[in-house]
Amino acid sequence: MQAQVRPVVSSSFKPAWWLKHAHLQTIFAKYLSPRKKQKTVAEIFTLPDGDELELNWMQPSKEAANAPMVVILHGLAGNIHSHYIQGILAQCRALHWPAVLMHFRGCNGKPNKLPRAYHSGDTADVATVLHEITQRFPGRKLVAVGYSLGANVLLKYCGENNGQNMLSAAVAVCPPLDLSACASRINQGSSRIYQRYLLSRLKRSTLLKLKQFPDFPIPLTPRKVRRLSSIEQFDELYTAPIHGFLNAQDYYQKASAKAFLQHIDIPTLIIHSSDDPFLSDAVIPSADEIPPSVHYELTSGGGHVGFVSGSVFKPTFWLNQRIPEFIRSQLAL
Repeated sequence: MQAQVRPVVSSSFKPAWWLKHAHLQTIFAKYLSPRKKQKTVAEIFTLPDGDELELNWMQPSKEAANAPMVVILHGLAGNIHSHYIQGILAQCRALHWPAVLMHFRGCNGKPNKLPRAYHSGDTADVATVLHEITQRFPGRKLVAVGYSLGANVLLKYCGENNGQNMLSAAVAVCPPLDLSACASRINQGSSRIYQRYLLSRLKRSTLLKLKQFPDFPIPLTPRKVRRLSSIEQFDELYTAPIHGFLNAQDYYQKASAKAFLQHIDIPTLIIHSSDDPFLSDAVIPSADEIPPSVHYELTSGGGHVGFVSGSVFKPTFWLNQRIPEFIRSQLAL
């Protein structure tokens, strides 16, 4: 029987002395990460509603007969080129672990087929993909690793599927567990630089959608899209109505994974940084919100999906060590 994982509130991670600031950790992780692109096989996967998403497979090798299949979920506006995705794929290859990246709808560089897109609580597509993987690889254990938005989706899925989870373990890196608080946080101070970057990508993809669907199902125009100045405004005018929510706050309340944590019953690691410029302190769960199956690590630094340690000449990407370490310990690999 799987041993229970006890929650903690501290971590062994120590940020590099030359990257102490949260913004340096967040920004430099992207540019310091190894640049060698991992080879994967792309598959266009058809969903039950007729829409499509892209899966990128790192197929199992002979050495991986007993290894778990690692299912990877990217963050907002992320894709196969994101540095953290390439990092975990490289680690899986080194360990001879098969892996698959699930792009959320429209995130593979091509518009998806429907006016809708994806959101932070969109667990149905994850469930569909996991079911497909279990059919293709019967008997192989599945684990999932999610980053930022993908981490929130992963935790919500795990909480919703108590007793019926297709995963054997999960790792959630920097999940925005309280979406309303995080939308406010990224609209404050120097964090707005990240908001501008993300918002520009969201606006660009939405403008393409408006061209793709002349009779758009919600009252959104190119002029309204170009005038958006915050993630919350984007969620109010597009994300919420196109996905059936009343407004942005209704979406945030229903999609935030924090309320689902107590129902998680598989070994799960959550990693947060205390200086994350994307996330409010409201994401930090209280002790009574963390079940025995969840191991919670709050680091003293690391930024948002940064977590760089080591020297200037030999930086270490702690996540790529910590994630496999947790999976190995839980699956006795």
